Amino acid sequence: MKRNFVDLWEISPEEGWSILQDALSIKRGIDKERYLEGKNIALYFTKPSTRTRVSFEVAIAQLGGNTIFLQEESLQVSRGEDLKDTARTLSRYVDGIVIRTDSHKKLEEFAKYSDIPVINALTDMAHPCQILSDICTLYEVFGEDLQNIKIAYVGDGNNVCNTWLVGAGLFGLKLFVATPEGYEPSSLYYQAGEDLCKITGGSIYLTTNPVEAVRDAYVVYTDVWVSMNQDRKEEKLQALRPYQVNKELLSHAKPEVKVMHCLPAKKGEEITEEVFESHADFIFTQAENRLHTQKALLKFLFSNST
Repeated sequence: MKRNFVDLWEISPEEGWSILQDALSIKRGIDKERYLEGKNIALYFTKPSTRTRVSFEVAIAQLGGNTIFLQEESLQVSRGEDLKDTARTLSRYVDGIVIRTDSHKKLEEFAKYSDIPVINALTDMAHPCQILSDICTLYEVFGEDLQNIKIAYVGDGNNVCNTWLVGAGLFGLKLFVATPEGYEPSSLYYQAGEDLCKITGGSIYLTTNPVEAVRDAYVVYTDVWVSMNQDRKEEKLQALRPYQVNKELLSHAKPEVKVMHCLPAKKGEEITEEVFESHADFIFTQAENRLHTQKALLKFLFSNST
C-alpha cells in the first residue's frame, strides 16, 4: 500500500520521531544506504523554488534515484487535461511524485488518483516537509528536552503556521502562536493539532499579543507576511507590523533564543536585517536540514509503500 505525505498528520508520532532520528543518522554519515536505487521521482512544480527543488533533487540523487522536473505550464494539464488523468498517467511512468502547487485541493485530488507516493512540497494550506525539517533542526539542538521548551511563532497565520500547529501536536511540543485578528491560522489545522496534543501531551496557545508569545521562548519562528500569489495589501502589512521579529521583541525571549525563518526572507518586514544576520548561521542550518530530513522522509515512504 502506498504512503502519501500530503499533510503532516499522515504519519504517526512514532513514525515522526523515527524519521527525525533517521535524518540525523543520514546527516552524520552513519546511514549511507541508497534507498531510491533505480527509482524515478517526478518533481511537479507550479511555483518558483530554491530550497525545496534543489534539496529534493540532491536528496533523490544521493539516495540513488533519478529526478524528472516537470513545470506545470509545460504539461498538458495547463491546456485543460483533467488533473486526475495526469495523475493516472504519471503513475504509470514514475515511482513517486513531489508536488509544489498553489492549491491544496489540487494536491489532494492528484493524490486520490495517483498509484504512487505523493509528497507535498508546499501548497497554500500546508508545508509539511518544511516543518518536519524544522523540528528535526530543533531536535538536533535540544534533543529530548525539545518537548519541554517554549516555541513561538509570530506573524501571518499562513501555510507554515498551519503546519506548525500539527507539528506541535504530532511531536508533543509547547507552541505559542501570535497572529493579528483576521490573520489567524486555519481552524482545521488548529483542531488537528489539538487532537494530536491529547495523544502526545503537546500544547498550543493562540494569542494576538506577540510579546506574550515570545516571553521566555527558546525558539522564535517567523515567515514572510505576503506568500506567493498573494497581493501586497497595505491593510495586512499594517496589521502585521507589531509582529516583526526585531531586537526589542526578542528581548522578551530567552537570552539564548534560536531564531528560525523558512526563507526566503523579506528583511525589514517580518524580520529585521540585524536580527536575521545575527542568527543567520542557525537559519541556514535550518535550510540545510531540508536535505537530510527529506532523505529520511523518502526512505520512510518508499520503505513503507508497495
